[in-house]
Amino acid sequence: MRNFSQADGDTITILSIDGGGVRGIIPATLLQCLEEKLQKLDGPDVRIADYFDVIAGTSTGGLVTAMLTAPNEENRPLFAAKDITQFYLNESEKIFPAANRGKVHSAITLFRGPAYDGSYLHDLVKRKVGDVRLDELVTNVVIPTYDTQLLQPTIFSTFEAKRDTSRNAKLSDVCTGTTAAPTFLPPHYFETEYPSGNTRKFNLIDGGVAANNPSLIAVNEVSKEIKSKSSQPVEKINIVVLSLGTGYQMSSYKATDIAKWGKWEWVDHKDAVPLVDTFMQSSLDMVDIYASLIFQSFKTGKNFEPGRNYIRIQDDNLEGDATSTDNSSEKNLKELEKRANYLLKKDVGRVNLETGTFEPAPGKANVSNREDLESFAKRLSDERK
Repeated sequence: MRNFSQADGDTITILSIDGGGVRGIIPATLLQCLEEKLQKLDGPDVRIADYFDVIAGTSTGGLVTAMLTAPNEENRPLFAAKDITQFYLNESEKIFPAANRGKVHSAITLFRGPAYDGSYLHDLVKRKVGDVRLDELVTNVVIPTYDTQLLQPTIFSTFEAKRDTSRNAKLSDVCTGTTAAPTFLPPHYFETEYPSGNTRKFNLIDGGVAANNPSLIAVNEVSKEIKSKSSQPVEKINIVVLSLGTGYQMSSYKATDIAKWGKWEWVDHKDAVPLVDTFMQSSLDMVDIYASLIFQSFKTGKNFEPGRNYIRIQDDNLEGDATSTDNSSEKNLKELEKRANYLLKKDVGRVNLETGTFEPAPGKANVSNREDLESFAKRLSDERK
């Protein structure tokens, strides 16, 4: 695991994965494509975690992060990327059973707690990753959560876990906390110990409340680590981020229509939750705005293209059931997988910060995301060597 000393290699590579419930199958499919490209270059045993110095994930992205970085008996990644896609296909219906699905948009949810009890997800994660802690993972991770008692984000990272034993939580607890989306899954409480033996309490909900796209949080954690171990100015360090979204619907609400809404329409309007959609999408947009500015100050390593420190792949045109966080029907999961494969065929795009829409990226006309990932895989392979 890289320690970020000044003598390290040329480029720091970061993988970032958004939150989005069952839509996590979209970045999982993209990662399967990337890993297959890497295996063609470097052999069938390589894994995504071999190429990224840091993997960050929020909510369902935190779950993917855990599966990419949890070690097996040989201290190799427990899951291949293709296993994660299958995980969503096999387990989503048990995490979000169809019988409870309608409760998310009902009065019962407002008065009787979350739609799903979360017990299956918690037990499943514990079975998969056991008692492994953050300092035991195969590469560095950054996983945002939000503490409801402190009313502030709590960022779990390998860096902090090695400095502070009270932050060296079990991976299963961190995953359960970051995926605890309000109204969907219950908050997660657990305790850790300080070296003195005193306990530290965590009261956590979904990390998407703080950062649904954790790219900049990951960069911040890396920057802090560099400053603690190197005299090199952070802006002189080569940082490249691959950021994978879970898709969203390009829907809008006219002010003249909203003016007629009552409080209920803000939480249930045509099977959507405008209040949550507004907060989540504004958070994603702000990350894109900040990233476009911040990454201009970072250098690009010799194996990466100038001006492409921040590579974002996102589907901005989901429709119907595909926009749902918890629609775990086989039909919808297959549709999401289909959407991910369609996204691979689309031309490389970037968000237009004026219009909010994706448009062709400069210099990438007629280059598909699949082709771009293949090129990116070659650069990752060269950098690793």
